[in-house]
Amino acid sequence: MIDEIIEVAGAELPVDERLVIRKRRLASERAGAGAKRICVVTGIHGDELEGQYVCHEVARRIRENPSALKGIVDIYPAMNPIGIDSITRGIPAFDLDMNRIFPGNREGDMNEYMASEIIRDCKGAELCVDIHASNIFLTEVPQIRINQLHQDVLVPYARRANVDFIWVHGSSTVLESTFAYSLNDIGVKTLVVEMGVGMRVTREYGEQLTDGIFSLMKAAGIWSGSVPEVREPVISYDQRGEDVHYLNAPVSGIYVKEKAHGSLVREGDYIGSILDPLRGKDAVKITAPADGWLFTTREYPVVDAGSLMGRILKQEVYDRCKENGENGTENTI
Repeated sequence: MIDEIIEVAGAELPVDERLVIRKRRLASERAGAGAKRICVVTGIHGDELEGQYVCHEVARRIRENPSALKGIVDIYPAMNPIGIDSITRGIPAFDLDMNRIFPGNREGDMNEYMASEIIRDCKGAELCVDIHASNIFLTEVPQIRINQLHQDVLVPYARRANVDFIWVHGSSTVLESTFAYSLNDIGVKTLVVEMGVGMRVTREYGEQLTDGIFSLMKAAGIWSGSVPEVREPVISYDQRGEDVHYLNAPVSGIYVKEKAHGSLVREGDYIGSILDPLRGKDAVKITAPADGWLFTTREYPVVDAGSLMGRILKQEVYDRCKENGENGTENTI
């Protein structure tokens, strides 16, 4: 097996330093020019660390059984290395969200150049998994978000990724400057994963997604080893934004949650309370506005009026997916 560290892009910094983005390539020695390749990408946002464990676990499992690798696996653990080093969501000193500058520009400034080199390096891959966490405020069940423009191609792949939820959203919310959009636009099938919480590693989620990545590799002919059976996800085709209830704080205060994310709730169930520490009382009790599946919950306790505290998928959508199993979607890739 070939195991090497490769520089993807580099740029000189002002005071005799260098910004470098690296990848780890694990490849079968028999992988020729036409070998299939998967890219495992994370760290575009420096405060989202859930993908770091996945990168480690993918490499560890391959090294345990190198003969099962039939193609190429490229692992990019730190697309925004300065952001990760400083625990900053964007690119420090530039006040810039890296996921808003793709596909980049080779003749542009340093950040645009780096973005263009990343896209160039990923071009030609069979599949890319772009791993994000939530921010420090919210916890998410493992999910894949897909824009309506690419649903026919991506949903069958997403169903093999061992996530709990696939959320297909309307094209009006698509940002063409994102990494995933840019790769999908040039024919690299790219799945955007959201899971866990910012600045933390949730080991069980990392292992769950790693199982899914190996399932995708097996289906694509990149991996010949055994893979765990993947779970059947709930799928919401929510192009008009009608499948999800949003819980927003009516007042400011300290939020203490009662229901964990992933819970099934009934209308009127107690979700949590916003406390008034000065007066020593509950300012507001938060209850479920409808029956459904609580797939997002507030993690950070300080809230202002309007702060998002959770999302509930409507019960009828959840039930339909569970009852239909395959949800009417072809599961072949």
